[in-house]
Amino acid sequence: MTAQNEGGQSFESVGLISFLYSHRKLLIIITSIATVASAIFSGPFFITPLYESKVILFPGSTSSISKAVLNENAGLKNDVLQFGEEEEAEQMLQILGADDIRFKIIQKYDLLNHYEIDTAKSAYPMTKLNKKYDDNISHRRTKLQSIEIKVRDSDPDIAAAIVNDISNLLDSAKNKMQKEVATKAFSIVKRKFEELEVEIEDIQDSLTVLGARGIHDYKSQSEVLNRQYAEAVSKNDTRALQALGEKLDLLGKYGSTQMALAYKLENIYEEVYPILKRRYEEAKVDATETIPQKFVVNWGYPAEKKAYPIRWLIVVISALSAFTLAAVLIIISDNIKRIKS
Repeated sequence: MTAQNEGGQSFESVGLISFLYSHRKLLIIITSIATVASAIFSGPFFITPLYESKVILFPGSTSSISKAVLNENAGLKNDVLQFGEEEEAEQMLQILGADDIRFKIIQKYDLLNHYEIDTAKSAYPMTKLNKKYDDNISHRRTKLQSIEIKVRDSDPDIAAAIVNDISNLLDSAKNKMQKEVATKAFSIVKRKFEELEVEIEDIQDSLTVLGARGIHDYKSQSEVLNRQYAEAVSKNDTRALQALGEKLDLLGKYGSTQMALAYKLENIYEEVYPILKRRYEEAKVDATETIPQKFVVNWGYPAEKKAYPIRWLIVVISALSAFTLAAVLIIISDNIKRIKS
């Protein structure tokens, strides 16, 4: 049974080839016409050739400059020389698709006129512009977690300039978003730090006033005065007792205040001030400094050969399609004739 099927299929194949061979002239004419037509209509007169430039880059892993540069305990995640991973690559793709970069490129290169979009005649010029932008400018994440940005344009120099500008705008767009948050955070920390400095100054002024009244160190002064008072009592020195009594009264009146202020100032300098000062310095760095957010592997350069259209591929596909369609139509036509007869 299998042998019969194989024999039947072989006979049918031979019959099909023989049938097509009998109509070879018509098939050759149709295929030739399709080949010539595709070669003509894929030429530069009908399809504008586009040149492609691309940039390949890796995202950085650092989001906070202060943690990467000033923090001694910064891990691998905050290493300024460390390449970013999947999360950073996805973030970069989102930024590349942001309107901020798109509008800057459209404005700088006057893409409405460059793409020959007539705003007077077109009902939706911006829709056409955005579609043209998306057709010619693309970006994707590669298997190695790098980002590939491609730009196609009729002018190879403009294609290279646009793709390099997009790469540069990536830094400014991400830094701009981070600076908005960092600036607000810095203003909060700065206000708290300045308030602490005012508090320290007030405490120091109060201690200066107490020092002018002879209150310098409650604990040590009270020990010395009590010892001197005891000696004066043993010697029955009335004048000394009177003078020491006045000092002890003054010390008793302001000593606790001096001790509390001194303890508070010491606590601020040992615990609060160092922490807040470090946060102030870190927030200031994040708000005022910038670092590159990417590692560029290849910059874009003007292409020598066009990337679109691929004429030989268009011609081959057109010829094969024409041959196949013609063969199918001839077979259908022949079967219809047989059915009628």
